Amino acid sequence: MKSLTIKGSKRESVGKKATKALRNAGEVPCVVYGGKEAVHFNAPEISFKNLVYTPDVHTVNLELNDGTKLNAVLQDIQFHPVTDAILHMDFYQFEDDQPITMEIPVETEGIPKGVKNGGVLRFNLRRLYVRGLAKNLPDTIKINITKLKIGNKFYVTGATSEDYKILHPDNTVICQVRTSRNVAAIGAEEDDDEDEDGTTEGAEAAEGAEAKSEE
Repeated sequence: MKSLTIKGSKRESVGKKATKALRNAGEVPCVVYGGKEAVHFNAPEISFKNLVYTPDVHTVNLELNDGTKLNAVLQDIQFHPVTDAILHMDFYQFEDDQPITMEIPVETEGIPKGVKNGGVLRFNLRRLYVRGLAKNLPDTIKINITKLKIGNKFYVTGATSEDYKILHPDNTVICQVRTSRNVAAIGAEEDDDEDEDGTTEGAEAAEGAEAKSEE
């Protein structure tokens, strides 16, 4: 997974007056949790541009003016309700051998058969919560959707990996191909002739999970 380096200054005063002064100076007050004690620091708002205003996800290398260096992930962010300026950020510290939870974007590969036959691809989830070591987490979770026919769904079980654990139930749908209003679904016989092995990714595991939940 990609990592960004953010340089900041450790905060000695965390009162409201000091915090307001930082914001007026274009600085963002931040806190890092997860260590023996919380670490308060501030950094220029522009430093977080490539971390916040992007669809990509990153871990963060924090370098503070007192020599402190930490690996962290963004946990929470507060924006001004009118200006959208960053008011405050929370980070969580982690070690290289410590699993972390991240929300990773989904990237599709291929054009579904159902779309070629007039269907429409609909997304239920564009990001997945996964847990694993930072070095093993991908920048995106790639799924091949070329086999999806009209009516088929792509479940999270079709995106599993040995490098990380997906933190969603097995019957969670990532995307599906639905019938377009203006195009009738192709006949079952014609569809079966194209591919006899079935194309609903992760369907068996998901159906088992659904049956178990119904019990």
